[in-house]
Amino acid sequence: MVGAGVLSLPYTMANLGWVPGVVILILSWIITLYTLRQMVEMHEMIPGKRFDRYHELGQQAFGEKLGLCIVVPQQLICEVGVDIVYMVTRGKSLQKVHKILCKDCKSIKTTYFIMIFALVHFVLSHLPNFNSISGVSLAAVVMSLSYSTIAWAASASIRGFRQMWIMVIKPQACQEQF
Repeated sequence: MVGAGVLSLPYTMANLGWVPGVVILILSWIITLYTLRQMVEMHEMIPGKRFDRYHELGQQAFGEKLGLCIVVPQQLICEVGVDIVYMVTRGKSLQKVHKILCKDCKSIKTTYFIMIFALVHFVLSHLPNFNSISGVSLAAVVMSLSYSTIAWAASASIRGFRQMWIMVIKPQACQEQF
């Protein structure tokens, strides 16, 4: 799990506790693996014809026009929703970094940080191919692992390892942590 889902893991684990949290995490992994397997099987469902895009699968399942009418709106809603969430989350993150790094600076609206993030993405989207941003992908993976480790280590250092084991047994003890 990489991306926005990882950002919610500490909060989710704090509310659910370790045992139910790990169970839900494993359950989401199983569902993801199952849907991936279905996608691979449907990719070459008809011999000699490959379905590389969702709308092609929709057209095969529901017909030429109805398939597009069913699949395309769902894809657009999902893509626009994810884009909005990412832009707002990253804009707020940039604002927080700005506040931490520059405590004496004048406060800047979140809207401006969202626009800065959108501008960076606009520039990245016009790169000729994904090979030119492979370094960015590597940095994203490293940062993802880093902030997960930092969240775990920070809660361990604040409460100590003994308190963390109490939180494993009593998840409600985590509420004050987050």
